[in-house]
Amino acid sequence: MEAIGKTGLFGAAGAAGQSIAAALGAVGRDYRVIGRSRAPLEAAYGRDPHAEIATWNPDDPASIAAAAAGLQTAVYLVGVPYDQFASHPPLMEKTLAGLIAAGVQRLILIGTVYPYGRAQSRPVTEDHPREPHTFKGRMRLEQENLVLDAHRRGDLDTLVLRLPDFYGPGVERSLLHGTFEGAVRGTRAQMVGPIDVPHEFVFMPDVGPVVEKLTRTPEAFGRVLHLAGVGPITQREIATRAYALAGRKPKLMVAGKSMLRMLGLFDPIPRELVEMHYLLTDPIMLDDSALRALIGPIAKTPYDEGIRLSFEAAQRNQTAAA
Repeated sequence: MEAIGKTGLFGAAGAAGQSIAAALGAVGRDYRVIGRSRAPLEAAYGRDPHAEIATWNPDDPASIAAAAAGLQTAVYLVGVPYDQFASHPPLMEKTLAGLIAAGVQRLILIGTVYPYGRAQSRPVTEDHPREPHTFKGRMRLEQENLVLDAHRRGDLDTLVLRLPDFYGPGVERSLLHGTFEGAVRGTRAQMVGPIDVPHEFVFMPDVGPVVEKLTRTPEAFGRVLHLAGVGPITQREIATRAYALAGRKPKLMVAGKSMLRMLGLFDPIPRELVEMHYLLTDPIMLDDSALRALIGPIAKTPYDEGIRLSFEAAQRNQTAAA
């Protein structure tokens, strides 16, 4: 049986990093969390005896190699501001150089559906053409190709795990974040529409156990895999259920594509959302049967429970802020 080495989470301060770290710690595995600054890592992981904290400069391969020293597997979770997607490929190029120099055996990239472009089938399987029609999709495609080419060259074993949109307790970079905040406060939730088209969301705490299992599944590497959500649901349904938990009727402010364009005159984030708006009008639904065939059944949190847990987390945040 293969010895299981240490896993490092690059870009660990966010919700995905915390989900994976929780899964590693739950089975008694030591892990390393790596980020640009120590303070947020200390806040998130300082009390976990399984966590080792390290910092890095992702623009410096020597710093990357030092942060990766002694790791068997690296999980790449590095985000960039939504208006700086051009930095994805060069950051990955430098990270790969550092990981290879450090002798890391495996890399898992947590990816998105952006490289597919518009859905040509439903649901979308891993052999769907990668034909992005957006700038962000092309940047993510370049990033993925660097990862997959490293595997083909034999530099290290790599895997791309694609996720749909996600939500969950404390997940701020989500289409649904404003929904839970609005439900708790009794204010109008700011949403991006249309909100009546069936969409797919993965509950972020469900991601960690899947990644933990993949880090010890050698046959998973050298490919792309999907992790799908629990099924389709509309944003309006989620908002209705969230407000019901507060004993309120939904109050929603929905920004469509035209509104995003107008807001984008003053704010770069809505402006950057315009080109990805097709994912709301024509969403991609993922097929994860290949992943299930590889690692077995996957526990997925039903929407009612995920909405409740997200709502309760927003309540705690509101109480702490007050």
